[in-house]
Amino acid sequence: MKSAKNIFGTIWAVWAIIAFVITMIFFLIPVFVLCLPLEEPKRTHRFIYHSRIWMAVYLRLIGCPLKVTGKQYFAPGQNYIVICNHNALMDVPVSSPAIPGGNKTIAKAEMAKIPVFGVIYKLGSVLVDRQSDKSRKDSFAKMKAVLDSGLHMCIYPEGTRNKTSEPLKPFHDGAFKLALATRKAIIPGVIFHTRIVNPAHKSFYLMPHPLRIDFLPAIEVRDDDTVESLKQRSFDRMKQHYVNANH
Repeated sequence: MKSAKNIFGTIWAVWAIIAFVITMIFFLIPVFVLCLPLEEPKRTHRFIYHSRIWMAVYLRLIGCPLKVTGKQYFAPGQNYIVICNHNALMDVPVSSPAIPGGNKTIAKAEMAKIPVFGVIYKLGSVLVDRQSDKSRKDSFAKMKAVLDSGLHMCIYPEGTRNKTSEPLKPFHDGAFKLALATRKAIIPGVIFHTRIVNPAHKSFYLMPHPLRIDFLPAIEVRDDDTVESLKQRSFDRMKQHYVNANH
């Protein structure tokens, strides 16, 4: 028999879906009228601007207001590779609007097939089919193009959601290969409380709780850096901040 908390979580998940659909309908108007006709990178800048408004409204409606700290680490006129921890499906609507300025997120290609929502998903993402070697190689070139255009590139180096009891899962190489190839600095973003709101082990459940993302000082690419050294520095910085903030 379900506990009262689980029943509430299921009911609140239904409300979250209803609120998402309703707010998305209003969001689609500026997307189709004001974003789609533009060329890149103006299209993404405008898209993120409206996404930020949408998510501010939506997250409050579902009882998950977002607090953002560390925006000062994004230097004016500079763009970065932003890496975030990944605990839940809620991480994308938290990270992308929170990043100052236009940005794209690496994302699963299959999500773009969802009717209507797929259009929005494509606008803010570099799509990758993880089952295809060609798609993964193509996504690397696309991410370089995103950075070349002056946009930020947001990557979840853990790859999939962290379902372990550890603060972080081991990082994949992609974000750090991209940093070495482009010489773009990395800004870590540490997301808190999404695993409370949207636990990975529960399929249809959502619990209202304030959310937070802390951006940390930029990690510059050194001349003697390798993928491993850059990955380790980033991992250590994020893990230390996560652990310290939870004590």
